[in-house]
Amino acid sequence: MHYKTALAAALVFGLAQSLTACGNDDPADQPAASQTEHNEADVEFAKSMIPHHAQALAMVDMTRGRQLDPPVQELADAIMAAQTPEIESMTDWLTSWGDEVPETSRDHMNAEGHGEMGDMGDMPGMMSEQELSDLDAADDAEFQDMWLEMMIEHHQGAIEMAQTEQSDGQYQPALDLAEDIETAQVKEISVMEKLQG
Repeated sequence: MHYKTALAAALVFGLAQSLTACGNDDPADQPAASQTEHNEADVEFAKSMIPHHAQALAMVDMTRGRQLDPPVQELADAIMAAQTPEIESMTDWLTSWGDEVPETSRDHMNAEGHGEMGDMGDMPGMMSEQELSDLDAADDAEFQDMWLEMMIEHHQGAIEMAQTEQSDGQYQPALDLAEDIETAQVKEISVMEKLQG
């Protein structure tokens, strides 16, 4: 736990130091932002972030009925409040673009196998089915620390995805959302590190 906590802290520090440095250095390589046009990076961002967010919400669902410290429960509620409408926005974009909206595992979290993950386990920060099963089966004494450690890793993956969108995307609302996700989740990682026992 301590090694992983230290590693997570180092990664977050590195992310924070690179916020102004990430992206294309050459403005000619950056797609021109548009309120109406989108590119493949925008599609990939939405198709990847929807199931990524859905897994975070599934982890929040697991907190229900658990004995958590109040600040941890407040954080879980904040994640739910922020990411639910973000999923709705990205779903609307894909629908308007005529692209398929990806299925997520959230509705199947209480089913055997935690739903069909397919190759989503390769996405940055995504938990495996076994990790989710272990979290769900943990007793209250272990659950909170496991949840915080896993959510930090999950957030780090979302930040990486958001940075890629800001570098490669074209659709301004998606670029704005990616920036919001990065800003919010960097702050939430800092809070979670302080809450770890």
